[in-house]
Amino acid sequence: MAADDASTDVPSLADTTALREPPTAKGNRTRSALIAAARRVFERDGYFDTRLVDITAEARCSIGTFYTYFASKDEVLQAVIEAAEHDMLHPGLPRLGPDDSSPLAVIEASNRAYFVAYERNAKLMLILDQLAASDPAFRVLRARRNVAFGQRNARSIKDLQDRGLADPGLDPYLAARALSGMVSRMAYVVYCLGEEVPLDDLVATATRLWANALRLDQDEEQSGSGAKKRSPARRPDRPRQRAGRTRS
Repeated sequence: MAADDASTDVPSLADTTALREPPTAKGNRTRSALIAAARRVFERDGYFDTRLVDITAEARCSIGTFYTYFASKDEVLQAVIEAAEHDMLHPGLPRLGPDDSSPLAVIEASNRAYFVAYERNAKLMLILDQLAASDPAFRVLRARRNVAFGQRNARSIKDLQDRGLADPGLDPYLAARALSGMVSRMAYVVYCLGEEVPLDDLVATATRLWANALRLDQDEEQSGSGAKKRSPARRPDRPRQRAGRTRS
């Protein structure tokens, strides 16, 4: 729910200890081209089926050039994750005017930014799932990052509770984990599994469920905060699979 929070130390998903920056501008361009090519191949073929020869063919360079910058397929994947991580961790929020700064408006803007960023990175998210299933160290790192996100959202919920706007009986951290997990799974079903749901419906439904869970509507109306009432989300007639969506 929270906007970007610099006070929260969110662990990186990338092991950057072995990554190195080239000393020249030309070297940086070549390295960036290899990272971009590697991401396209990983997303197309999956982590396990990706070969170095496929990456170098996509980047139009030699294997020798690849080894100038990266020691292995796993190392270039770490660089791909590092390059994409800012977008995944900090998708950005639209500027909210003074009339749109209610808790509901902030939750809605946060949900929209999350869904849009998830769609941009859906194929990479599937790669991260593959890596988490096979690499215990990455799985631990991902769990730590999820805890950090939960703590960040828990602080936002606790602030609402302290202001008398949210259900005081909720455990802020557990509520944050449950609600964030719900939104994440909604994004996975739509953008990774291909169920067709319009973005506006996703945002409206996720926001309404957040508000209902925290009892925001009732409390905000009683406090006179002027939060806007929103119509229930329009439900699609029938879930449909998207043609040509990401392979799992």
